[in-house]
Amino acid sequence: MRAAIELEQLTKTYGSRRGLTGLSLQVREGEVFGYLGPNGAGKSTTIRLLLDLIRPTSGSAQVLGLDPRADAVRLHRRVGYLAGDFVVDGRQTVRECLIFLGNLRGGVPRSRIDDLAERLDLEQNAKIKKLSKGNRQKVGLVQAFMHRPELLILDEPTSGLDPLVQQTFLDLVREARADGQTVFMSSHIMSEVEAVADRVAIIRDGELATLDTITDLRARALLQVSITFADSVDPTEFTRLPGVTDVTIEPAAEGVILTCRVPGSPDPLVKAAARHTVTGLHAEEPDLEELFFSYYNGKETGRAA
Repeated sequence: MRAAIELEQLTKTYGSRRGLTGLSLQVREGEVFGYLGPNGAGKSTTIRLLLDLIRPTSGSAQVLGLDPRADAVRLHRRVGYLAGDFVVDGRQTVRECLIFLGNLRGGVPRSRIDDLAERLDLEQNAKIKKLSKGNRQKVGLVQAFMHRPELLILDEPTSGLDPLVQQTFLDLVREARADGQTVFMSSHIMSEVEAVADRVAIIRDGELATLDTITDLRARALLQVSITFADSVDPTEFTRLPGVTDVTIEPAAEGVILTCRVPGSPDPLVKAAARHTVTGLHAEEPDLEELFFSYYNGKETGRAA
């Protein structure tokens, strides 16, 4: 499978401060790629480098097989972009703005604009300057999706949107993937990335902390396990097990409850527990938000794939 985006040791320095440090990754054609990190981690810097809005200090980037600097005009025709701070002429109505932007793309059918606006509950007769932040964001989403680009680059796309519109946005992303489009989505909202992303990269202080599928990230994460025993047990029996950490034992209504964290398979823990009378067992996988914080705080040692 070809790469829609390919970064090799991409570095951007702002004076003494580094925005990105040696970032290398590939985004495959036709996938939804989640790009996670808190504000200031380097997400927007990466996107601006992809679009030649700023220039790298060192390293290289290829987008749809093109050089963002040498082939900027050809590249921008094939990309839909939503900036984190979407701004357009406030004197225009929504309809005038979208028709103007569509004409810059070589023309977009009015029916396509109307369909997207209706799905996002966007009033096209309103003046841009009178719109709320959430409605301005809807304008940004329509202009990014309306020409069905090969690659969508979305920087914090649901900022200011209410939950119902966020769900509509996720539907648009799924439809784009089904049509063979590639989506590069920067966000700090883990739930929306988890809902649609094929793979996720977590960036920390301008460096890649890990890159993998959500399933594989979970497989490498710590499983939270709670076991209820009918009688008291010796905690050292479990603390000696390989990888088992944070073992605690608390009294229960009948017996005791042991809680711990386990990397990978809980098989050794289950076999040790089976030597006693078990009356209850609960194992909980971390969601993407927990995975994000574990990698970002350095509690997990992720391997950049």
